[in-house]
Amino acid sequence: MSKRLRSSEVCADCSGPDPSWASVNRGTFICDECCSVHRSLGRHISQVRHLKHTPWPPTLLQMVETLYNNGANSIWEHSLLDPASIMSGRRKANPQDKVHPNKAEFIRAKYQMLAFVHRLPCRDDDSMTAKDLSKQLHSSVRTGNLETCLRLLSLGAQANFFHPEKGNTPLHVASKAGQILQAELLAVYGADPGTQDSSGKTPVDYARQGGHHELAERLVEIQYELTDRLAFYLCGRKPDHKNGQHFIIPQMADSLDLSELAKAAKKKLQSLSNHLFEELAMDVYDEVDRRETDAVWLATQNHSTLVTETTVVPFLPVNPEYSSTRNQGRQKLARFNAHEFATLVIDILSDAKRRQQGSPLSGSKDNVELILKTISNQHSIESQDNDQPDYDSVASDEDTDLEATASKANRQKSLDSDLSDGPVTVQEFMEVKNALVASEAKIQQLMKVNNNLSDELRIMQKKASRLEKQNSTPESDYDNTPNDTDPDDTGSSRKGRQRSMVWQGDGSVPDTVEPHTAPSPILPSTEDVIRKTEQITKNIQELLRAAQENKHDSYIPCSERIHVAVTEMAALFPKKPKSDTVRTSLRLLTSSAYRLQSECKKTLPGDPGPPTDIQLVTQQVIQCAYDIAKAAKQLVTITTKENNN
Repeated sequence: MSKRLRSSEVCADCSGPDPSWASVNRGTFICDECCSVHRSLGRHISQVRHLKHTPWPPTLLQMVETLYNNGANSIWEHSLLDPASIMSGRRKANPQDKVHPNKAEFIRAKYQMLAFVHRLPCRDDDSMTAKDLSKQLHSSVRTGNLETCLRLLSLGAQANFFHPEKGNTPLHVASKAGQILQAELLAVYGADPGTQDSSGKTPVDYARQGGHHELAERLVEIQYELTDRLAFYLCGRKPDHKNGQHFIIPQMADSLDLSELAKAAKKKLQSLSNHLFEELAMDVYDEVDRRETDAVWLATQNHSTLVTETTVVPFLPVNPEYSSTRNQGRQKLARFNAHEFATLVIDILSDAKRRQQGSPLSGSKDNVELILKTISNQHSIESQDNDQPDYDSVASDEDTDLEATASKANRQKSLDSDLSDGPVTVQEFMEVKNALVASEAKIQQLMKVNNNLSDELRIMQKKASRLEKQNSTPESDYDNTPNDTDPDDTGSSRKGRQRSMVWQGDGSVPDTVEPHTAPSPILPSTEDVIRKTEQITKNIQELLRAAQENKHDSYIPCSERIHVAVTEMAALFPKKPKSDTVRTSLRLLTSSAYRLQSECKKTLPGDPGPPTDIQLVTQQVIQCAYDIAKAAKQLVTITTKENNN
C-alpha cells in the first residue's frame, strides 16, 4: 500500500494539509487549489495526476513519492530556504492565500520562471554547461539518488544526452543498473526507450540482459505510452505488450465519422511527414490528458463550496516553445465533440501502427474509401443530429472557410512553422498562416470595424423605436442564468462537451444546450441588441488601447467587462434560435468572449519583465476581441433584417 496518504503530507506550494494531486515531473504533492494553477500552466510546465482517482503505473507513483519524501520541493524553492529571502520579504504561499493572485503568482514564479532554483555560476559557453550537467546526469543515474538527478534536470541536463565517449544515453545506464525509478524519471523528462547506443542496443535490451524483467516490461510500456493512452481513452483497454500486441485500434460504431470530410482528413493525415504526424499525436495526447483530468477534477470537487477561480481548463494552455499556429491548432482540439475526437484518435492509432510496421501507403483513393466502407458495413452508424453542425467554428471568417475544406484536427498538424513537405501540407499551412494576421494589423482592422459598427449603430438607433412598436415580442424563453445545471451532473459528460451556446461566467467551461429545447423563431428587439452591442464595442476599444500601450495589467478588467456585456447580450436570445446564422453568431460571440478571459488571465504574474509569450498572448487576445466584435455586428445585422420583415 502506498505511503501517499500519510497525515503528515502537505501541499508543496502552500503547505495545506492532505494534498490529493501530484506534479509528476516536479516530484511534488499539491492541493486542489494549487493544482488548478498547475493545470493552467500546461503539461510542459507541470504534469498533474490525482493520487487516488487517476490510474498510476506503480513504479511511476513510487518515483514521485520517493522524490517528495526526499525533499524534491527544495529544488524548486532553493533560494527561499535562505534566511536572506525572509528579510527581503519573499515567501511561499500559505493555505489562507487567495488562489488569484497570491497562489497563482507564487506557483508561476516557482515553476514557470524558475525564480527560486539554484543558479549555476555564469559561463560564457552555455552549451558546455549543459553538456557538463548531462555528463553528471549520465553518471548519477546508476545510483538510486533520484533527487540529485532531478536537480541536474532542473538545471538543464538533457535526459536524451548521448555521451560521446561512452556511446550511450543515461537511460541505457539506468537500465543496465536496474534503476527502474531513475528510468521513470528520465522518461518523464523525455528519454526515449527506443534509442540505440553505439552497439545498436536499446535500454530495453540492457534491462533484459541484466535480468531486470520488470524494468524491461515497463520500458516497453513507456515506448508505447502515447498510443496506449489514446486506446485506453476510447475503450478502457491497453495492448498486451508481453505477448507482442502493441496496438489496439478500437472500431467504435458510435464514434467513427464516415463523412466525406472525415475521409479527406484521414487521407491528409496519412500524407503528413513522420515529424508532423508525431507532433499531431503528441498534441492529441495532451488533449486526452486534459479531458481525462477535467473529468477527475469535476468528480472530486466539493461543488457546494467550489470557487470559480479553481475551475476546469477549457483548452490546452499556450506552450511558448511552439509556433503561434501550432498553439492555435492545439486549442481548437477542445472544440471537437466526443464523436469527432474519437474519429481523430482512431485515425491516429491506425496510422501510428501503419507507420511503425512500415506498411506502404496506397495512392489509390478507392482503397482508402474501401477501408471506411468495410467498417461501415460491420457497424451500424448512429444517425447524427442534423440540427447543429458537427464542428462549431469560433475563429475568423478566413478560418471558417478553411474549416469547410479541411476537416477536424488532422489539418491542425499542418500548422507548425517549419513545414516543408507535401503540397497539401504546405497549402493548409499557408491558408492558416494567411488567416492569422499580425497583431498590429489586427488592431487597426478591429478599430476600423468598431468605427464602422458605431456608425451603423447610430443609424439603426433612429429606426429602433419604430421597430420596437411594430415588433413587440413576448417574454424571451432564453433562461440564461448561471449554473442552471447541477455541476455534479456534468462530470461524466465533460469529455464530450464541446458545442457552446452560452457559457457560465467567471471562467467555467461552455455549457451544452439542452437537446430537447424546441427551436424558437423569436428574436429580441433591435434596440436591445444595439444597446448591448454598444457596451461590447466600448469595452473592446478600451482593451485595444491597452494592447497598443502595452498595459497588460488592464487585460483582465477589460475582459471581465466584455464578459458581462456578452452574457447580457446572449441572454436576449432564445436558448435554441431557429436561425442557423443566429446560432453560429451566438457561438462565435460567447466562445470568443470565454477564450478572451482565459487568454487575459495568462498575464496574471505581473512581473516587471513580461513573460516571454506576452506577444503571443496579446495576439490571441486581439483575435478573440476581433471575433467578438464581428459576431456582435452579425447579430445586429440579422436582428435588424428579421425585425424589418
